[in-house]
Parts: sequence; structure tokens; C-alpha cells
Amino acid sequence: QVQLVESGGGLVQAGGSLRLSCAASGRDFRINVMAWYRQAPGKQRELVATITSGDSTNYVDSVKGRFTISRDSAKNTVYLQMNSLKPEDTAVYYCNANCRVYGLGPLGRDYWGQGTQVTVSS
Repeated sequence: QVQLVESGGGLVQAGGSLRLSCAASGRDFRINVMAWYRQAPGKQRELVATITSGDSTNYVDSVKGRFTISRDSAKNTVYLQMNSLKPEDTAVYYCNANCRVYGLGPLGRDYWGQGTQVTVSS
């Protein structure tokens, strides 16, 4: 099993910045893809950004140029640097990791963090 622990959320004024972190822990696993999702009140959860094992990244159009996803493989940690924040970025942000867990077969499995609240005031 893999556990994801998120941190870095908070309250920030429009135009400000936050950096979210998500640390993965467990035994004998390899991360294939990590991603950040978010869910605003009354809305469906949406995919914000992904980063692959080859460090290829993708972003939803609404955050391109403002958010940057990155990872530190040595620490099994993924980050989401959020700049020029807007009130519409307000949501609970969830970390997701697709991992190969040795001993549980060759296919990757999805794991989720507990979510961290990001609130952007105007």
C-alpha cells in the first residue's frame, strides 16, 4: 500500500502564490504518474496537472502559465507551485499517484491524498 500526505494549502489573496506538496510513503513501490486534482464546492473533481515518470507534464487550460507541477524522486514527493492565484482556483486539491506496488502484480494502482484546502480571496 501507498499513503499520500498533502500539505501547503491555505488562505491567500488574489495574485498570491502557494506551493502544495504531496509525499508518498510505503514499501517497494514505483510511481508511474502523479497528478493534482481539485474540487470546488458544487462542482465535479477536475484534473489540474500531471507529471509522468519521464517528467512530461500536462495542465488544464485554466492554469497554464500559472501553475507548475514538479517532483523530487528521491523524496517521493510531488509539488504544485501555484502563482497568480485567482478566486476561481479556490477548491480542495487532491494528490493522486498511479503506482506499481511490487507484490501486488504488474499493473499500476491509484492512490489518493486526503485533500488540502486552497482558498483565494479577492
